[in-house]
Amino acid sequence: MKKCTYACGTEEHVISRRQFLGDVAASAGVVGGLGVLAGPASAAKLAKDQKRVIVVNMAGGLSQLESWDPKPQTDTGGPFRAISTSVPGMHICELLPETAKQMHHLAIVRSINTKENDHGKGGYAMFTGRRQTPAADYPRIGAVVAKALTPETSPLPGHIVISNGGSGGRSNDSAYLGPKYASISLGNGKPPQNTDLPKSITEASDQQRQAFRRKANDRFTLRRRTAFTDAYAANYEQGLELMKRREIFDLAKEPQADHDRYGKHDFGRHCLLARRLLENGITFVQVTHSNYDTHNENFNFHLEQLGEFDGPFARLVADLADRGMMESTLIVVMSEFGRTPRINNRYGRDHWGTAWSVCLGGGRLQRGAIIGKTNANGTAVADREVDHGHMFHTFMQAVGVDSTGSFDIEGRLMPVADPSSTPIGELLA
Repeated sequence: MKKCTYACGTEEHVISRRQFLGDVAASAGVVGGLGVLAGPASAAKLAKDQKRVIVVNMAGGLSQLESWDPKPQTDTGGPFRAISTSVPGMHICELLPETAKQMHHLAIVRSINTKENDHGKGGYAMFTGRRQTPAADYPRIGAVVAKALTPETSPLPGHIVISNGGSGGRSNDSAYLGPKYASISLGNGKPPQNTDLPKSITEASDQQRQAFRRKANDRFTLRRRTAFTDAYAANYEQGLELMKRREIFDLAKEPQADHDRYGKHDFGRHCLLARRLLENGITFVQVTHSNYDTHNENFNFHLEQLGEFDGPFARLVADLADRGMMESTLIVVMSEFGRTPRINNRYGRDHWGTAWSVCLGGGRLQRGAIIGKTNANGTAVADREVDHGHMFHTFMQAVGVDSTGSFDIEGRLMPVADPSSTPIGELLA
């Protein structure tokens, strides 16, 4: 895949590119985990009905005109055609022929206006459903999903971000939800680092070590218990459980035929790993495809990048549908913004948060729906304008989370989503 060596020069974009390379218990409006439903009588049902989310982050800003909202034969449309899909009357760009065959499982929102053209602020808005301000920090969608949907008794992390770099590190993207719901980076299709018991330590010796550690922790917490000590102990216990279940994270366990179908490149392997994780009880998985910040040669780069994206993504959707997981899995393909209808003098498209698109499907969403539209040349929203707040509420409602409810954070009620916004009701089944 040809790499995008230019950028808009913002610090957020540089960091993002470097990183790429390198139903719910609710009572009185308070949303919690599923632990209250996790008794023996309902364990089998939970395993079958566990809600899941996968987000494909098209980092840098995917062009809506070269994907979900083509405008052929207009002054802004560019050289690519619009093609038919498996939904009568729905057309997408010809750069997505395999995805076009799966659109009966998916939907498109074509009328997003976040009024935000900055990489960092745009990404923050789409991943939190709020505008970025100095006054508060909000948890990203993966942390919210993990908090709301992961059973309290689950030994597995609920928030996984698949990257090209190393494995095992936790991020700081959970804000006031706490470190338990922060993302764990899983790099290059390998299990998290240090999840093998060293050969020099026997199983019996390790059990003795863990028993001593727990006694020391219990003694310490009698006098100095804090949220940090609880998080430390919980993370340690989760680490031990990960060691017992490390094969879940081992992409080598998937059949060779599936490796061949998804492709040997990073994005193909990451989509296959995402499928494996979702099938094995992980609540939220994020995969990144980059770099769509095409200020230069927009058409050449989208031709190559979407050529790599199209097959693996279409196979992921088809596999989730074939395995009966679409009803319980939300799929979201989004960026921090779209790209300008106007083509600049370098044959590129610049940042555009004014009228762009997101593709999504599964869960409670209407299959084959198209929400909103832009005008003839894509320069403005012409019908059913929505923003990041509407999208975040919709994501939550799609997997059964009451987005108008709140989390109880040490006695303080924190809204799940922006109280001033609402979901896209006509998109929900």
